[in-house]
Amino acid sequence: MFGTSSATPLIALDAVVIDTETTGLDPARAWAVELAGVKIAGGRLSDGSFRRLIKPGEPIPSASTRIHGLDDVAVADAPDFASVWPEFCAYTGDAVVIGHAVGFDLAVMRRECERAGLAWKRPRCLDTRLLAEIAEPNLAGYTLESLAAWLDVEITDRHSARGDALACARVFLALLPRLREGGIRTLAEAERACRALTDVLDEHHRAGWVEPVEAPARNDAERTLRRIDSYAYRHQVRDIMRSPPEYVDGSVSVRDALARLMRLKISSLYVDAGGGDDAHAAADTGIVTERDLLRALAEGGEAAFAEPVEAFMSKPLATVPDDAFVYRAIGRMSRLKVRHLGVADDAGIVVGALSARDLLKLRAGEAISLGDEIEDAGDASALARAWAKLPHVAAALLEEGLSGRDIAAVVSRELGALTRQAAVLSEQRMRAAGHGEPPCGFAVAVLGSGGRGESLLAMDQDNALFFAEGEPGGDNDRWFEAYGVHLADILHEAGIPYCKGGVMAKNARWRGSLATWRQRIAHWISRSDPEDLLAVDIFFDLRGVYGDGTLTQELWRDAFASAKGQVGFAKLLAESAGAFESGLGLFGAFRSDQGRLDLKKSGTFAIVTAARTLAVCHHVTERGTAARLAGLKALDIGGDRDLDALQEAHAVFVDCILAQQVDDIHHGIAPSNAVHLRRLDKRERDRLRAALKAVEPVEQLMRDLLFAG
Repeated sequence: MFGTSSATPLIALDAVVIDTETTGLDPARAWAVELAGVKIAGGRLSDGSFRRLIKPGEPIPSASTRIHGLDDVAVADAPDFASVWPEFCAYTGDAVVIGHAVGFDLAVMRRECERAGLAWKRPRCLDTRLLAEIAEPNLAGYTLESLAAWLDVEITDRHSARGDALACARVFLALLPRLREGGIRTLAEAERACRALTDVLDEHHRAGWVEPVEAPARNDAERTLRRIDSYAYRHQVRDIMRSPPEYVDGSVSVRDALARLMRLKISSLYVDAGGGDDAHAAADTGIVTERDLLRALAEGGEAAFAEPVEAFMSKPLATVPDDAFVYRAIGRMSRLKVRHLGVADDAGIVVGALSARDLLKLRAGEAISLGDEIEDAGDASALARAWAKLPHVAAALLEEGLSGRDIAAVVSRELGALTRQAAVLSEQRMRAAGHGEPPCGFAVAVLGSGGRGESLLAMDQDNALFFAEGEPGGDNDRWFEAYGVHLADILHEAGIPYCKGGVMAKNARWRGSLATWRQRIAHWISRSDPEDLLAVDIFFDLRGVYGDGTLTQELWRDAFASAKGQVGFAKLLAESAGAFESGLGLFGAFRSDQGRLDLKKSGTFAIVTAARTLAVCHHVTERGTAARLAGLKALDIGGDRDLDALQEAHAVFVDCILAQQVDDIHHGIAPSNAVHLRRLDKRERDRLRAALKAVEPVEQLMRDLLFAG
């Protein structure tokens, strides 16, 4: 649906690995005698291959035959290149092409196309020769044999096109974890790193080879995304659902059910299969649609009118959370191939109904299936593939005019979904390893920007784990430690790097039973040493994404209740977060580093810290920065003008950072919070300067307000 984008993780790449055998080593004069390819799909080697012998336009020299074993007799009945080329193009399609010293193979194919009068289009490429030098610059050599020995990769049929293509594919896959540890995760990042190897590229150019990497242009799939309807990303399901849903008892006849559908002008009824309670659990609810009843009449005739609707209902009811964005509901309907969804709250109680009719005018095209692709992912590679689409969704929404904060809410929602699916896969890994089921109820939560709904495109893992019972170091804790390791590894592979500060459920400090967590919270609040509070601030942003949500909600509210009015704790919390760095120097000049200004250090950090600290102290139980500032304003804590200025400044910083991240990802630059000032026009610079000025008094404002009320 998106094609191969710049943001595609290498672990999820669809590619064709190619190789040629030729009559010589000069691509301007050589003829192809064998053409082969093998496919990599979603980061895995696929079954099958492509191989064709080719009859060249000149005799095969004996020196070449000694290398690849092909002579004139072997290719006597083979087709010419022009006959093979369409088959090969159909096999490769629009996939990324990978090869070892692939510039030679491309140059040979380009020359063959020139001879035959065929169209030549340079594919998007990666070269294992270059990637290996990026992964390990100090190897003695970078031949295919050298790399295979270094990476413990088997080579068979060396100097046959298919054998070499297969060896190259295995080398590429073995390079991926080494590249990932070096910060090379995506296709664009790999291309950018390859372009930096100018000495090697110069050698290739002098030899007459095709340059193996070039800066990509935005592809058609990315341009198509610009046309998506942003409504589905700005509104939640609760905004458009029908509530309350219409329920009937399972014994109601088809005749009466049809009459009710016509009278109410709706297309479905929910069937109470749980004993008639007022609160209907999704697990105990069925659904019968207009189509179900008409199908029953078509198959059963007039006798079907008297049948109970429970005979034709579907159960359990497919649901979507009430706080999910609308695009999630569209994607879920598309994946499940249904036209109706129940809407459930955090406790799994059905609170509304949603139909395809409700969503018809909101359809945003295939881009909205992102969320359900995450939830449908069966491994880390599939997760990475889905996650890679997020930068393009963000870019499209920017062009639609959505604010950075609205887009951050979408990114955060998908980060939660990614973490949730990683948690599901971690359970599967635990079972596969013989560790069995979880020993007790538990929950996984995201912290920091993910919990606040403010994640952008440069992030690492911030998560925690809560389980119902068990002592530190006990059996339950050891089970969840192993589980947390799987969780961190899957997220890392999928594109969310390990947290440098160690805020991950695999680490004991961010894992524990309810009793353990309550002891920690009491310890935090009673302690007077800011060193003990490092990273504790983001706990107050937590949002449960998997497991028993009551555990996370209970602890989060307990923490806020315990911290209410604790001015000393709030001051230490702010102190432990670190110092604010002004982004303006003398006469209002920007303080940049190599032309970039870090708007987290100089902007969002101070606002987020102040809003969180004041919210904790004054018991404003909100997660998002904007909501916290609004809550403080409602309590008359701080002047309206100051709080409004911080609100506006925060929005400006998020807009600038997100736009820069989208641009950096496209160009293979790892996203960060540093904005290149040259890309801002005068209006944007003035807006940014005003925002930076608004932040300068925030530390004094926070100190003043900690004693307010």
